[in-house]
Amino acid sequence: MAKGNGRNLDKEGSGRPTMTDIARIAGVSQSSVSLVLNEMSGSRISQETQQKVREAAHKIGYKLPATRSPVAAAPTVEKDTIAFIVDEISTSPHPVVSLDGIRDYAFEQGLLVSAHATRSNPDLEEAVLRSVLRDPSIAGVIYATIFTRKVSVPKALKSIPTVLLNCYCEPRQHVAIVPGEVAGGFTATAHLTALGHKRIGFINGEPWMDAAMDRLKGYKQALATADIAFDASLVRDGDWLPLRGYEAGLDLLSMDNPPTAIFCGNDLMAIGVMEAAQEKGLRVPQDVSVMGYDDQELARYTHPPLSTLVLPNYEMGQKAAEILIDMAIHGKQTRAMTIKVDGPLVVRETTAAQRSARA
Repeated sequence: MAKGNGRNLDKEGSGRPTMTDIARIAGVSQSSVSLVLNEMSGSRISQETQQKVREAAHKIGYKLPATRSPVAAAPTVEKDTIAFIVDEISTSPHPVVSLDGIRDYAFEQGLLVSAHATRSNPDLEEAVLRSVLRDPSIAGVIYATIFTRKVSVPKALKSIPTVLLNCYCEPRQHVAIVPGEVAGGFTATAHLTALGHKRIGFINGEPWMDAAMDRLKGYKQALATADIAFDASLVRDGDWLPLRGYEAGLDLLSMDNPPTAIFCGNDLMAIGVMEAAQEKGLRVPQDVSVMGYDDQELARYTHPPLSTLVLPNYEMGQKAAEILIDMAIHGKQTRAMTIKVDGPLVVRETTAAQRSARA
């Protein structure tokens, strides 16, 4: 009989309750348990979760030690950190915003984030992976790219929970979170067709990029939905920079039958188009509507403020963190799939209904 009782005690923590036992009973991470029981200020753990932790601790009779012995054995390192590995982070705001989404969601769940930029250097990436994989506090990896593209996932990541962010692999081996670019191109163009525009110019990004190809698909689909024939003469390839937006905008607005609206592949090129319109003596949006894409911070401060479509980097980061934590901390089985996150339309003051006659 005593032997059987001993086995039951082992299941509950060998007779001495631990934070691991509390985490298992409450269904939360060990980090969340530590934050609650140590009453760490600044913790953004929900009241419901805090109550679960305290009830679980009371149930098994857990008490915080009054002091820590300096000669006590080193505690088991908790897996309380997500490694964010990205090819580039300093040349674009997009991966930084994704990192914010990851960090905020992870912190709410009691985890921290370590960020590593590899600069597309294979040797640096290999060194980062070695460091991450031997760190016992790393629960999992979010592997990201600055531009949406297909990647070859490092073999080393097979040994640790991994979510891909803004990239994907074929065949599918991991959950991949990417922006819904076709839907974005469709929504931005449909906003202009709904305003009555039928001649809509499109200044795209670099045509070899996934984002540019998908936004063009969305543009074409929106035209077809509005029963407007696609006109290749209204499309220009760009490079995501204001100067190219200005040059392509001048070109489109100098046509014999110029577009009444121009959709740009990003906000920077849209700013170039607005400058071109001003040079041509045209008012935005009275004479020509201008639509951006990305919703960068500067879009709020153009004159007039730029209508645009949000590139949902923050939400993508949150989703990646949510799925990774479910896998790495809660043990959920997740099949390999690609999840597309759509961004909302932001209507400001550079788009308006088409005038019946141009000045």
